[in-house]
Amino acid sequence: MPIELGKTKKIISPPAAPAPKPLSPEEQKAVMEKATLEEERVYRRGVVTVRDIIAPASFQVTPNHLLLSGIYSRTLFVITYPRYIGLGWSASIINLNKTFDLAMYFYPVKANIILKQLQKRVGYLEAGLSMDADKGKPRDPLRETALRDIEGLRDALTQGTEHFFQFSFYLTIFAKSLDELDKLSGDIESEFGSKLIFSKKGFYQTEQGFNSTLPLCNDELMISYNMNTSPIAASFPFISSDLTSDNGILYGINRHNNSLILFDRFSLQNANTVVFATSGAGKSYMVKLEVLRALMMGTDVIIIDPEMEYKHLCDAVGGTYINISLASQSKVNPFDLPKPKGEEVKTEDIIRSAVITLKGLLRIMIGQPQGGAGVIGFTPEEDSLLDRALLEAYAKKDITPETVDLLLVESPILSDLIDVMQGMDGAEELVARLSKYTDGTFSGILNSPTTVETDNQLVIFSVRDLEDELRPMAIYTIVNHIWNTVRSERKKRILVIDEAWWLMQHEDSAKFIYALVKRCRKYYLGITTITQDVNDFLLSPYGQSIVTNSSMQFLLKQSPASVDLIQKTFNLTDGEKYLLLESGVGEGLFFAGQKHAAVKVVASYTEDQLVTTNPQQLLEIERGQKEFAAKMAGAESVTEPETPLLEEETPVVEESVVREEAGEAEAARIRKTLSDL
Repeated sequence: MPIELGKTKKIISPPAAPAPKPLSPEEQKAVMEKATLEEERVYRRGVVTVRDIIAPASFQVTPNHLLLSGIYSRTLFVITYPRYIGLGWSASIINLNKTFDLAMYFYPVKANIILKQLQKRVGYLEAGLSMDADKGKPRDPLRETALRDIEGLRDALTQGTEHFFQFSFYLTIFAKSLDELDKLSGDIESEFGSKLIFSKKGFYQTEQGFNSTLPLCNDELMISYNMNTSPIAASFPFISSDLTSDNGILYGINRHNNSLILFDRFSLQNANTVVFATSGAGKSYMVKLEVLRALMMGTDVIIIDPEMEYKHLCDAVGGTYINISLASQSKVNPFDLPKPKGEEVKTEDIIRSAVITLKGLLRIMIGQPQGGAGVIGFTPEEDSLLDRALLEAYAKKDITPETVDLLLVESPILSDLIDVMQGMDGAEELVARLSKYTDGTFSGILNSPTTVETDNQLVIFSVRDLEDELRPMAIYTIVNHIWNTVRSERKKRILVIDEAWWLMQHEDSAKFIYALVKRCRKYYLGITTITQDVNDFLLSPYGQSIVTNSSMQFLLKQSPASVDLIQKTFNLTDGEKYLLLESGVGEGLFFAGQKHAAVKVVASYTEDQLVTTNPQQLLEIERGQKEFAAKMAGAESVTEPETPLLEEETPVVEESVVREEAGEAEAARIRKTLSDL
């Protein structure tokens, strides 16, 4: 403020502020970094991080468990091990169908440190043994064993063949309820105890135990056990669902470890297989590959093909393709009987079994709803009448319990049954219902002697040209014919039933298939059941039983509508359930007995050309075949006029004969002439 002196006013200004000192380059850099960090902090305040996503909504710590957003957690640790542990001793724990985190910590110990401790221990044990000997006490096996073990470990450490570690094994388990957590803890402790491995729960260290099993390599429990290299190597969790054997065929690649899944289905308790998948997931492709590879191993294969998908494969390998339709010349007689070779079976038993099977077929053909439940069948009077009529129809062809050789007699046909029933009182209605299969619209399918031959390594029955109404009874008849063939001669065979849900629609046909699945093992037969209508199949009274009696299961890509039923039926984890939902074509789960693995079906180029079901590929293959045939026909038409020799003048000469008679020069001349032709 200005100061007044007497009459003269003089304004005194304050001293000027010193000029700011310029910042050094280092200080300028620090200021810029600070401003940048502040801007970054302001920006990240509104950004969601990975930790925000994976962090639980709540975290409650109690003395014996953690509660993470409604999920209970507990950590167990191993405190002692037996003298010997087997390779892969942790497999039973790792393969548990439960959610858990496993952590192993290895702390190397310098050899000189542990050797000093072992030397002291040896001196202590030897002194104890010496004192016992001086006092005349009996030998102590425990001390002697410990001394031998320590001496062996000292030698191994000194020679460098073993190293010493402190080993920690932690297991954090999760459950949806405290009771479930307690039960799971008890089961795991019992499993450890069965191997003489003792574990404890982390009381008052639940948070430290949880942190120790996080993928942070932070051991907050620090509970370890002294081990050398060999038992530690046996503790590594290199446990995978390995399905590789010395025998068998290739089913695909194990998606867990990229190993080959080589398996022999006949090595299991039964050779039956079920294949479930949505349309276009690759189930027919996979089964065709199995068929092709099984043929190379000498296995006979019989296929029921509802959509003519196996025709190309059949032509390529020289199989027998039988097309069953109303106008086809290929017929199968449902009245045929098995003709056992080299096996003593009573004719009476064969006839009774055939009558029971035929009554099941007739129920499908002409059965009517019975009772309030609407079950398809016959009244007791009709059932008794059919029973007598079938026995008389066989008797008309001299097939009775006294018949010695069934190879010498001819089986009846459906017309013979109707002829018998026309002479029986009360059979008029049944005859009227059956007449359409002998004289009516459907007369060309079930009323003829068998004309098909099945003595080929690959036999395929096609029912594509049959109406939907006739398919169940036709497939039933074909399967019965195949079963008679199987019973006649015991041989290694596979029967493939594609679109098996056709048979599961009727109780009698479903019951028949179930009976085959249960009995086929005795005749060296494995049945492959394929379906895309999983719900219809599994909800059938016999569908679940067929799955239970099949040691191999293939689950490829599933639809969301059926995956829950699949999960319940096969006891899948949530991870396996989502794997089936997200799998690509030819990918899924492969079950073989107690083992299972994620599989990817693979094929060579040649195999792919034979088994593909892709319509575009099939059209390209057909186009290529036509072009090749046209080219060959054109080449023959050009070559024929220029042939200098008549066909009978062109001898086929063995090379050895040519060498003996005409010598090397003459043989070379003849070979050149033949190659030019």
